[in-house]
Amino acid sequence: MLRIMLRRPKLPAFPPGALLVGGAARDLLRGQIPSDYDWAAPDPAQAARWTAGTGGAVFPLDEQRGHWRAVIKGVQHDFVLLPSNLTAELLRRDFTVNALALDQAGHVTDPSGGLGDLKRRSLRMVSEQNLRDDPLRLLRATRLATTLDFRLEAQTRLTVQRLALEALTQPWPPPAAERVAAELNALLLSQRAASGVLLLHELNLLALCLPELTEGAGVVQGGFHHLDVLHHNIEALHQLLARFPDADLALRWATMLHDVGKPRTQGVNLGTGRNTYYGHAEVGAELAAEMLIRLRQPRALTERVSALIKAHMVHLPTTEREASRFVHRRRALLPDLLGLMLADREASRGPQSTPQTRLAYQLGFERLLSALEERPAAPPPLLSGRQIMALLNVPPGPVVGEVMRAVNEAAALGDVTTPAEAEAFVLAQRYRLTSNESASQQVDSQA
Repeated sequence: MLRIMLRRPKLPAFPPGALLVGGAARDLLRGQIPSDYDWAAPDPAQAARWTAGTGGAVFPLDEQRGHWRAVIKGVQHDFVLLPSNLTAELLRRDFTVNALALDQAGHVTDPSGGLGDLKRRSLRMVSEQNLRDDPLRLLRATRLATTLDFRLEAQTRLTVQRLALEALTQPWPPPAAERVAAELNALLLSQRAASGVLLLHELNLLALCLPELTEGAGVVQGGFHHLDVLHHNIEALHQLLARFPDADLALRWATMLHDVGKPRTQGVNLGTGRNTYYGHAEVGAELAAEMLIRLRQPRALTERVSALIKAHMVHLPTTEREASRFVHRRRALLPDLLGLMLADREASRGPQSTPQTRLAYQLGFERLLSALEERPAAPPPLLSGRQIMALLNVPPGPVVGEVMRAVNEAAALGDVTTPAEAEAFVLAQRYRLTSNESASQQVDSQA
């Protein structure tokens, strides 16, 4: 067992006899403040209570095994029983930079050479068997390399790549979907997320956890695109984060998956010989929802991602009126939809992407931003459903909803501004609005 005295890092208060282990020790030794803390203590319950003091919450995670948790001002401290053989316990961990223990005096227990790897910014496995023991560690290799900006050590890289391929051909028992999702989310929330997704693909891990995304590998697009579908999706994620580093998780997922429907909708225009992808936004929205449901992601996230993907091919406005209508109809997706569309465009550098097309796109964005600035919030409804039913003498049903949408859009465009004008708008078009043709089609035909 190697014990090294480092230049003393800034340490938190240690419970009596406790050691800081794993990622928390790693981060402190890198000069970073850990997001949470893992401790090994002679008496986990007592150590948890000591850490919480009078201002934190304490509760058992597994009393039989002596696992406890304290939460102080949102920071999580987990406690396990101090092992009788610390070296053996550390050697069961995934990577050498996580196989570290730190005591109050700043001494480091390092049985696998993790300190040297930490200085070299190298991510090295403790052993192949440790990776086999928990297949999630293959994903964690990519996540840690990405979030820490470490290089995967050569043998570790080859081993992860081989084990992932083995899992594809001779499936292992898969990790729980929630654990896989947690690793993918942590990777996507990194500013180096696009590089991380590329690394997942290179290591055969993308095919394990997001096989639908890998269907785009080798699908050459042409036209506006210089990359195949897979690498275009990844480049769009890169472009998004270069411009919007604070993009939330839903927008990052939507950008990475925005063209996931293209491989399944690929066709050829017999007249021009060019590839076509009719309906790929709708198919992609469905595929993205299936993928996120499989990963047991929250419903709100899944629906947001699906909605953004479904809308990402809408045409940009060429007039101020079209811009106002665009903002009204898609207000719930803005401004995220614009971020996705801009990232998609900036990731497309094919022969049809000319200065003229880029200027037209820029002008469309400027119109939308101006419309958003002028109408930052939807105006309150001028008529209620009951009022519409009374005006048209119709029962509750789809017609009422269609008419209300038409009235709200007219208000958003400034065509009607008062309840009286809204009533006149409905009465003037009562026969059209209650016909078999939808109200939205009728309003569009007059715009």
